[in-house]
Amino acid sequence: MKENKAMMCPRCRRMLSRDEAICPWCGQKQPGHWFSVQHMVARIGRPGEAVKGLLWVNGIFFLLSLLLNPAETKWTLNPFAALAPDTRSLLMLGATGTWPVLKHGDWFTLVTAGFLHGGLLHLLFNMTALYHVGQLAERVFGPFRMLLIYLVSSVAGFALSLAGGVTLTVGASAAICGLIGALLYYAKRRGGLHGRIMYKHTQGWVIGLVVIGFIMPGINNWGHGGGLVAGIVAAALLGYSEIRREKDRLRLFVGILALAVLALLIWVAITALIFRGSLGRLI
Repeated sequence: MKENKAMMCPRCRRMLSRDEAICPWCGQKQPGHWFSVQHMVARIGRPGEAVKGLLWVNGIFFLLSLLLNPAETKWTLNPFAALAPDTRSLLMLGATGTWPVLKHGDWFTLVTAGFLHGGLLHLLFNMTALYHVGQLAERVFGPFRMLLIYLVSSVAGFALSLAGGVTLTVGASAAICGLIGALLYYAKRRGGLHGRIMYKHTQGWVIGLVVIGFIMPGINNWGHGGGLVAGIVAAALLGYSEIRREKDRLRLFVGILALAVLALLIWVAITALIFRGSLGRLI
């Protein structure tokens, strides 16, 4: 039988031959090379794919944190404590703070901690916020700038919380605060009726974060503040889609960065699974 070489371009989703060097519709190079960096870059560029990928990674790592040491997982009906992974599991998977960074020198945890959560409610709250804020930020900045703002804000938030003396912390909220900060900058800079409406809406999110930070125990306000400021600065430096399109160099850089972060997360997960028998010696 003759091999069917028809396929969809990973960037524009139109039909073409797998042997095409360049997609005749959108100009994507080597559309048939499924495992190339270019293919990953093209996939990130599809609407909603970057947000969907972040949701999946956060969900997978939460499940892994529960299964790493299930005997210590909190199985309770209390929504604030339900399905909370134990501290040792979070440390194995890259929780950050003064304990792992300053005592053990694990600086990579400034990246990995953003994909971990301390309980089911924590995860659901952050992923709901990411779904809505992330899609809005993607439409305003483009998927690559949105993803870059997300990753940079997460690291910046944890770095500030480290400077503030936070012993141990996890969660995607610093990155989400970065997206909120970026949208706040965009709304203020754009102006007009659309800008004013979005600015008031985004201000409501910021006020909500401040109120929650002072009412609920265990909230990392250092991380929220650092992420928010980093998002504003990143948006000012990167620009937004209405005034500056995403260049191919930026798309390639973010694609490589995303691969590096994914490789780091996979390495941490494999290491945790291999050495989970040493959990008891961590703390």
